[in-house]
Amino acid sequence: MRMSPFGSRRSSPVRKRGGLRLWPIVLFGIFFVYYYFSHQETVSITGRKQLVDMTPKQEATLGLQSYQQILSKSQVVREGEVVDLVRDIGRRIAAVVDDDPGFQWEYNVIQSDQANAFALPGGKVAVYTGILPIVENVDGLSAVMGHEIAHAIARHGAERMAYQKLMQFGTMAAGMAVGSMDVQTQRMVMGALGVGAQYGVLLPFSRDHESEADYMGLIYLARACFDPTEAPRLWQRMGKAGGGKAPSEFMSTHPSHETRIRQFKEWMPQALKIRQQNCGA
Repeated sequence: MRMSPFGSRRSSPVRKRGGLRLWPIVLFGIFFVYYYFSHQETVSITGRKQLVDMTPKQEATLGLQSYQQILSKSQVVREGEVVDLVRDIGRRIAAVVDDDPGFQWEYNVIQSDQANAFALPGGKVAVYTGILPIVENVDGLSAVMGHEIAHAIARHGAERMAYQKLMQFGTMAAGMAVGSMDVQTQRMVMGALGVGAQYGVLLPFSRDHESEADYMGLIYLARACFDPTEAPRLWQRMGKAGGGKAPSEFMSTHPSHETRIRQFKEWMPQALKIRQQNCGA
């Protein structure tokens, strides 16, 4: 150790951990505003503004790749009454959608016990046979397919990917902002941000998509002359088929069955009016 002229040891400098860095947050805020307002689209029927940063063609390409992969690993029902019914319902609903972005619609039935159906970007639709006992009838199946087709028309997949991209950038900015803090504090802050994003942003965002698809699908099936009153009855049957108590809506990607039934009843006068205007009954 070197001694000072006064005979005392020089103390080594102590590196103190810093606090919150603001510049990454400021930069992310500027990027967020630019990115959000420069990639705005409008959802048909609802008129909601959404964040989408890819073209319908790009989205359809991704949807086709996923669809082909799923079908290649599934037992596809090639022909029969159910296949014909699914394709007829799909064609009728697709014929009444607003602003169809030129999708190449395709409808398939998959042999599976899953009580499910899906529509991928680009108009690639599949119905699992496990849902047929629950839908019970043509109008119930139209409610399921109308909902799934609405997801594709509303471009919910592309919107979800855009928000995931924002979340990734936001996480990086937060990591840089707390980078000079001690490790334990960093973990606490990032953990809190993760929980907040999950329950305050991502899950409500997903539930909003489901409700929007419910509403749009109800309007579509009414335009296509199916019975919209079957939609709330379908979700009553879904609740019974699920058995047991469903997880809290707050912790779920989907609205509760009770919420969906209530919303359908609120929208029903409009749907019945549309059906009467389009179908005369």
